[in-house]
Amino acid sequence: MAVVIEWATAARMGRKVTVATCSLNQWALDFEGNLQRILKSIEIAKHKGARYRLGPELEICGYGCWDHYYESDTLLHSLQVLAALLESPVTRDIICDVGMPVMHRNVRYNCRVIFLNRRILLIRPKMALANEGNYRELRWFTPWSRSRQTEEYFLPRMLQDLTKQETVPFGDAVLATRDTCIGSEICEELWTPHSPHVDMGLDGVEIFTNASGSHHVLRKAHARVDLVTMATTKNGGIYLLANQKGCDGDRLYYDGCAMIAMNGHIFAQGSQFSLDDVEVLTATLDLEDVRSYRAEISSRNLAASRVSPYPRVKVDFALSCREDLLEPLSEPVEWKYHSPAEEISLGPACWLWDFLRRSQQAGFFLPLSGGVDSAATACLVYSLCRQVCEAVKNGNQEVLADVRTIVNQISYTPQDPRELCGRILTTCYMASENSSRETCNRATELAQQIGSHHIGLNIDPAVKAVVGIFSLVTGTSPLFAVQGGSSRENLALQNVQARIRMVVAYLFAQLSLWSRGARGGLLVLGSANVDESLLGYLTKYDCSSADINPIGGISKSDLRAFVQFCIERFQLPALQSILAAPATAELEPLTNGQVSQTDEEDMGMTYAELSVYGRLRKVAKTGPYSMFCRLLTMWGHICTPRQVAEKVKRFFSKYSANRHKMTTLTPAYHAESYSPDDNRFDLRPFLYHTGWPWQFRCIENQVLQLERREAQDLDGVD
Repeated sequence: MAVVIEWATAARMGRKVTVATCSLNQWALDFEGNLQRILKSIEIAKHKGARYRLGPELEICGYGCWDHYYESDTLLHSLQVLAALLESPVTRDIICDVGMPVMHRNVRYNCRVIFLNRRILLIRPKMALANEGNYRELRWFTPWSRSRQTEEYFLPRMLQDLTKQETVPFGDAVLATRDTCIGSEICEELWTPHSPHVDMGLDGVEIFTNASGSHHVLRKAHARVDLVTMATTKNGGIYLLANQKGCDGDRLYYDGCAMIAMNGHIFAQGSQFSLDDVEVLTATLDLEDVRSYRAEISSRNLAASRVSPYPRVKVDFALSCREDLLEPLSEPVEWKYHSPAEEISLGPACWLWDFLRRSQQAGFFLPLSGGVDSAATACLVYSLCRQVCEAVKNGNQEVLADVRTIVNQISYTPQDPRELCGRILTTCYMASENSSRETCNRATELAQQIGSHHIGLNIDPAVKAVVGIFSLVTGTSPLFAVQGGSSRENLALQNVQARIRMVVAYLFAQLSLWSRGARGGLLVLGSANVDESLLGYLTKYDCSSADINPIGGISKSDLRAFVQFCIERFQLPALQSILAAPATAELEPLTNGQVSQTDEEDMGMTYAELSVYGRLRKVAKTGPYSMFCRLLTMWGHICTPRQVAEKVKRFFSKYSANRHKMTTLTPAYHAESYSPDDNRFDLRPFLYHTGWPWQFRCIENQVLQLERREAQDLDGVD
């Protein structure tokens, strides 16, 4: 009897595992900073009792190195950081899973390097590369195509000296520890039709890890969470997802959301947006729960009996402890999602913070027009100030050190967001003879409520001087349309005002702090939304030209929802009158002191229609004819076929005529799936035949057929 009891007790020992995943704010090519953040995450994971630590994709060099991946320096410095990690006492007695580029037989791979106690266990190359939208991994890396096969990788001498290994396994394999089996997949592999975790799970892998470099898009978090929970619902198992968080040097913001799931439930949720450079999640889970969950899924077990086995790398190490009977287990949690308005308030603000501190500038300069777009941009800086004050209040020493550097005051501690906003945000209302008193008052009132340092000035002398030069040289004086001028004159006079505002903005960004006796310069913020950019409803090299644009990937409708959110969350009543006012550029003369020009009249379409065109053009991948066909059913209850045709023709004519403006768009926060960003996301020509003769003829033929059919139907009724 005693023997039976002893065996039963032993059987219950060593089945609870504590695992760790993380989100790190890595920075492309910042090898020193990246190393320190990796070490800190490992230290925290160990402190929390974890024996396995997973980090983000390509965390050693930073995901966004782009063409720097071609450079031998990037490979060399990544190896040097790996050597430092192997050598560090922090990495003792915990399996560390880190990401870096590796060259094997003269081919570059995006890899996970998994090591324990100064010995590399496995180098696992990525098998499905992300190559759509903002991703270009096939440009720099080659996917590993040999499923369930490994080769010998000859270690560089600097690593051989540390590990005392000459070769290590390289390829598609899993780790077999004393108590469980662990398999890796990397970012995109979770999104493929047949993810590696499917066959790994059938082959007995109990813990799946996914190292991601996944950027924020509005409303995307649901898809990510659903993929992870569904993976473990169908197959059972524990799933760890790590992700980068923050801006690592370009238009993307990586939005964390690290998580740990088991058997279809979430057990740990990381933040999506945060100023913390290092965030570590741990969960203590019972392997027996995985085994019992799988035991009753007969269809899974039948498939498992036929699956081809993975090569196993044996690891003389256990994730569990012998005496774990009293170890408390983690409980499931309900995933908390942000609303789109909350996402806008947090994501672009964090992106601005990374740009500000890493560019070593002293703040932002924002032309504040009194309209929704520039008001939303101002609110994002105010949201940033709120997050900074909250982080400092919660003891974040890195944020405190950064803000002290920005304001150039070593004893400064931010407590009031309005006071901090006054230090780092300068707003400026640039009036002209075409500006209304109402927009000036709205801009001034908002600046007072958020606390920005506000400047009011008049650009008329500069406008008259520039136009005067033209008149002096040509002997002609252009007029606005309401004064009898042509459309060319009217547009040119509007553009002069807009471009002078850009010149003034950069002058004040460079020298306004100098004039106040303060150190440094300011980053100029743009505030053109994604819909205006799509249509080209902006002046080339006007105030849309800036250093960065936090709202350039956000639609007008989402921005209006965000401004409404700010009224309620931030208590900014000045935004109410801004929301209620019609959108206007105020570049044409007033009529009896009132605005006579509105954006939607100028564009010939509404912002709501623009969002529809944008999604059909980019997401649904429609040209003029296909868009017309789709809109016939979408808008058939409110428009005739000919009206739909005219709307489509108007959009494509204006879009193609203005596409050249996309080549000079200010770098903008990527948040929307139909962004027209020409840099990497939306690759199109910028010289079009704007008449679209063949395409528009197809539309016209279809309209005529529909009209004839309708006429015949009416005749039949008579």
